[in-house]
Amino acid sequence: METNRRTFLKKTAVATAGVGLATAMSTAMNSCAPTKKVRAGLIGVRGMGFHNLRTFLSQENTECVAICDVDQRVLDKRIPETEKLQGKKPKSYKDYRDLIKDEEVDVVIISTPDHWHCLQFVEACKAGKDIYCEKPLGNTIEEVNIMEKFANKYKNVVQVGQWQRSDAHFLDAVDYVHSGKLGKIRTVRIWTYLNWIGEVPVKPDGEAPKGVDYDFWLGPARKRPFNPNRFHFNFRWFWDYAGGLMTDWGVHLIDFGLLGMQVKAPKSVMAMGGKFAYPNDAAETPDTQQAMFLFDDFTMMWDHGIGIGDGYYGRDHGIAFVGNNGTLILDRNGWEVIPEVVKGKPKLERVEYKKCVESGHGPHMKNFLDGVRSRNRNLNCSVEKAANTARIAHLGNIALKTGVRLDWDAENSKFKNNDDANKLLTPSYRAPWKLPKI
Repeated sequence: METNRRTFLKKTAVATAGVGLATAMSTAMNSCAPTKKVRAGLIGVRGMGFHNLRTFLSQENTECVAICDVDQRVLDKRIPETEKLQGKKPKSYKDYRDLIKDEEVDVVIISTPDHWHCLQFVEACKAGKDIYCEKPLGNTIEEVNIMEKFANKYKNVVQVGQWQRSDAHFLDAVDYVHSGKLGKIRTVRIWTYLNWIGEVPVKPDGEAPKGVDYDFWLGPARKRPFNPNRFHFNFRWFWDYAGGLMTDWGVHLIDFGLLGMQVKAPKSVMAMGGKFAYPNDAAETPDTQQAMFLFDDFTMMWDHGIGIGDGYYGRDHGIAFVGNNGTLILDRNGWEVIPEVVKGKPKLERVEYKKCVESGHGPHMKNFLDGVRSRNRNLNCSVEKAANTARIAHLGNIALKTGVRLDWDAENSKFKNNDDANKLLTPSYRAPWKLPKI
């Protein structure tokens, strides 16, 4: 069972304070000192990457010394914006390997498309850098396994961007689930219905924009002509680079389904779905998908719909722990408990809606920096925690692709008696890129 998050956060705060006191008494500051300036190199700076950088720079004693992107237009925009944020111009790189080699870089923030995470993460591990990596950790289960092993071999401090792990109201809700007041929980419903995402209009292939190193952007993915639909934000709807909503939002919410139930892996999984809303658009990943995960004594269901905003309980996303005594409903905005009523009598006291007070983004980055300075690797979303959740989300997509119920052997990270499914665990990299070995 995983340690209660509230207890862990309190212990972390005490431990960090202790390190600070010891350092203050020392005549010389070492590289782990709490007052040490942490210098970041950011790979992928257009969207979430720049948001991560803003959050990083909002913390004390931080500096961005380098940024990297294959799109010169993005660099030309973000370099002056970063200089304005911190009063100092960062170095500019087009090749992430040069950034990782930079001796001024203490931590690497990886905010590239999913298919790049493994190579960049492993390179940073071997260089002795600490890492803040966007979610999902990897684009396949074998990549996730490799990344976890490398981080543990080189003892890097790693935080993955599943920031709800540092969000107080998410943690409060999980504490309530763990209290047992809901009674026997037999179903966990998890859903994402997003009406702000719609059809991806078909566009012709063409030349990459000037300043874009498109071959480098593809990296280990198969060679394809440039198409604007596959570039920047929309990469997440194509199997070469990502896993659709199942892995995009799934790792955020499935993570708390697992945490609430204090479990790691299901016994089996089955899934169905397809392109039902926009059958002729450019996207490859399904706009409609359900996945059912079977555990020892409960089921967990994932359900997503693109182009629809009316999900369960009137919410466009959320997690519902359905117990015999009542149901706890949790999303990014808050949580509440609805009692089960039998013969007019509620089986537990209703918990009125508790709103989110502060987003977890800032506390999540602070938790990372505290870990970098104290060398504490057991962060709120360490590599082990993120790897476990990423594997579960990928199981849902593999079950969809095979169309059969799959039995999962978590200990050996493979399916039982299904060679077709096991072939989908490991990616095929385009030369000269090679899947790292450890």
